[in-house]
Amino acid sequence: MNYLALDASTEACSVALQANGKVYSRYELCPQSHSLHLLPMIDAVLCEAGIKLAELDGLIFGQGPGSFTGVRIGVGVAQGLAFSANLPVVGVSSLQAMAQQAYIKHDEKQVIAAIDARMAEVYNGYFVLDENEIMQAQQPEAVTPPEQLAAHLSSVVTEAFYAVGTGWDAYSEKLSEKSGENFAEQFLALRSNIDSPDILFPTAEAMLTIGKVKLAQGQGVSAEHAQPVYVRDTVSWKKLPGK
Repeated sequence: MNYLALDASTEACSVALQANGKVYSRYELCPQSHSLHLLPMIDAVLCEAGIKLAELDGLIFGQGPGSFTGVRIGVGVAQGLAFSANLPVVGVSSLQAMAQQAYIKHDEKQVIAAIDARMAEVYNGYFVLDENEIMQAQQPEAVTPPEQLAAHLSSVVTEAFYAVGTGWDAYSEKLSEKSGENFAEQFLALRSNIDSPDILFPTAEAMLTIGKVKLAQGQGVSAEHAQPVYVRDTVSWKKLPGK
């Protein structure tokens, strides 16, 4: 089976292609220029593998959460390609993808992903490995102030976890603030990697691992039903003078 995965939900832009039993990938940190890089990267892996879009069996895209603009770019490109080749599509969480990377790279089976969501908040999720070796969310993904992360997850996180994502460094002081019940102190004591996370952004390769399982389970949809997942449904911007 041949699958293409793409992601533009964070500062990283990446694509991964599984074709004829091999994986071809591209990855680049390119903040605010995903629209310039994504399609050329897709062309590059297709050319390297020597296959055409019509030979794919499904398309996987990063559904967010992350940058509103980046998520929209990724979904739009996925829809356009899927329409042109009549491919089923499936979305994969950027948080879940980072958790999957932690398992692939470090054999970590319990992971908390936290992405800097700006506006003094973090997108976050708690993931545990399932019987199919896929990291699965243990509760709905959320966006919270970093100082509330411990309280938000303390009821489900009871064992050592591995931390991934930009949120841990961006809000290190706020994450360690103590609440009245010392949630933060108890919570952070469970963190196994106390240094800066080595996994900061999702990759299309990890999304490929998750997405092909979802497609095999019949979760693929037609292009028009591809949807982003923002988690936060409002955007903050400065009001123009006189408006």
